[in-house]
Order: sequence, then structure tokens, then C-alpha cells
Amino acid sequence: MKNGGSDPVLESGEELEIMEPNGIELGHKENVYEFDDLVNGTDVDNEDAFRTRKRPDKDGSGQVSVMEVIAADEKRSDVEYELSQKEINLEKLRRIASMGLPDGGGLRATAWKLLLGYLSPSHDLWEKELTENRQKYAMLKEELLLSPHTEIAEQIDRDLLRTHPDMKFFSGESSFSKKNREAMRKILLLFAKLNPAIRYVQGMNEVNAEADSFSCFVRLLSDSVDHFCQQLDNSPVGILSTLSRLAELLKENDEELWKHLEFTTKVKPQFYAFRWITLLLTQEFNFQSILRIWDSLLSNPFGIQDMLLRICCAMLLCMKSRLLSGDFAANLRLLQHYPDINIEHLLRVAQDLSADTSSYSLSL
Repeated sequence: MKNGGSDPVLESGEELEIMEPNGIELGHKENVYEFDDLVNGTDVDNEDAFRTRKRPDKDGSGQVSVMEVIAADEKRSDVEYELSQKEINLEKLRRIASMGLPDGGGLRATAWKLLLGYLSPSHDLWEKELTENRQKYAMLKEELLLSPHTEIAEQIDRDLLRTHPDMKFFSGESSFSKKNREAMRKILLLFAKLNPAIRYVQGMNEVNAEADSFSCFVRLLSDSVDHFCQQLDNSPVGILSTLSRLAELLKENDEELWKHLEFTTKVKPQFYAFRWITLLLTQEFNFQSILRIWDSLLSNPFGIQDMLLRICCAMLLCMKSRLLSGDFAANLRLLQHYPDINIEHLLRVAQDLSADTSSYSLSL
């Protein structure tokens, strides 16, 4: 299969990063990621707020066709119509979101809140729900953030400084970026307080605005939080079990590639997919691609983990020819530095895979 990407480059003297479960040192620490578009009124197309590292177009033209503009306008109209209904049809919203939500205007923010179960389908209840949830969050902050654990606070502060240093929303000394970092700090500290068995793990610094984002962040991690708990590694809900399900999914869809990775080159899923799964692919793609991927993750009726494993498997299938011709070092380098790829093609491959054998679903 054509991957549409360029060869990864390994600089002279650069070491391969071996990812081990619970190793925490996940590599690429300077290139962090975020849980975006949950900020009320934030337009992700705003160049001043979000300055992303855009990868070059494959054809170099950078032009958008008239048909693409028309399709984007139609999609925006569809989303606006669905979100304006008195009773939101979640099944229809999931179908629309699975094809990608439009940027800007707060549409993705509202849709994600609905898909995560933070807002109910009944439009008339939104104002009441938001008011109550924001009041609960304010009370939690008042009760639990008076004396944050110093070590955890210091670790969070270090990670926040690394969060998208090329985006004005997060970095710099402006009052705007400082306010956003402080909001993220409170969210992560509160999450650590409420989850003492897990506390804070490097890689959770991917949220923005406070009250709504906190609740959505908790819901987002609800089906994968066990991946961060070392005591559960070997349990049915631990990271090793999830990595095993990925291997099973690959075997079911392409036994040749599975055998090559598993036995010939011995590139085990924990060497590359540990980061893919625990960080929800946020370090493997550019910012806009991550938003598109998360549209599919959150809209999947069988849960985030089901679609996440499908995408991870598709990432392997889309690199099949290169992986079959590679040895341990080449394949590890390729999978730890995943190349540019057409995201829509990747998601189509993921959607068309045989049924996920993991039967892992998210209950909100």
C-alpha cells in the first residue's frame, strides 16, 4: 500500500528510543501535544492563538479546490443544523464527526462535549448542565488545591513549559498564554488529587480551558486511565493486554506482516505502540491531523479504544511494504518516527478493518 510519506531521518549519533511499559520517559518530550478545541469560543484557525507546524503538501501546491470548499461549507451547515436541534441526534452527529468536523466557530468544541457525554442530547438542558458542572469544578478547586503535592506540581510545571512551544496559546510570557498554562496546571493538579493511585503521569498535559475541559478530560481518560497504573499492567485492563489486542488485530487482518514484526524482526508493540496508545497518537502527527483523528476516536460508537486500536493497526498496514523490507533497527526507527501520510486514507483503512477482536468499548 502506498503510504504517501517520506523516509524518516535519523541524525548521526541519535539513539533509538525503546519504549517500555511504565517507562514514562516516552521520548520526544519537547514535542508535546494537547487536548484541543474544548475551549469556548477558541478558533483553532486563529493564527495568533495556534501556530502549528504544518507539513508541506504532497503536491506542493497548497491550493484548495472549489469542490473542497463547497464540501466544507456543506459539512459546516450539516453540523450547525444538528447542533441547533432541540434534541440532538447523537447517531447522526457521530456519523458526521467520523468524517471530520469543521474547524472554527466552536462547532468541534460543542460536538466533542456531546460525544463525550458532558452535554446531554437535550439542548434545553445545556445551560443548566454547564452552570452546575462549572460550579462543581469551582468547589473541587477550592477544596483540593489548597496544598498541592510539591513534587507533582513541579513535574506539571516542567511539562507545561514543553507544551507546544510554537503555539502562542500555550507558550510565551503574554497574559493570554500564562492564563492558559495556569488553567491547565489546575486541571492536572486536580486530576492527580482525585486519582491518587495514578497521580500525574507525564503526557497528561494536553488540556486547555478549565471547567469544561476538566470534565471532558476525565471522560476522555476514563477508558484508558488503567494504562497508567503499573499494578494493572498484567490485568485484562492494563497496557500489556491492550498491546496484545493490537497484535491480535494485526494478525487477523495481515498475518504476513504480523509474523514479520513479531518473529522475524522482533519489533514488539511495546517498543512503539505503548506511546501511540497511552498518548492517543498525539505525538505521531501534526496538530490539525490530531484533531481529525480525535473526531473519529470520539465518534466511534464502540468506544475510543476500539477505534484507537484500529488506527494503530492501520498505521502498520499503510507501512507494510517498508516494514517487510526492514530489519529491527529500520522498522523501529520507522514506527517511532511515523512519516507523513494522508490522514483520510489512514482512517479509511482503519474503518475497513475486520472486526476488532478486543471487544473493548468505552462506557461514558
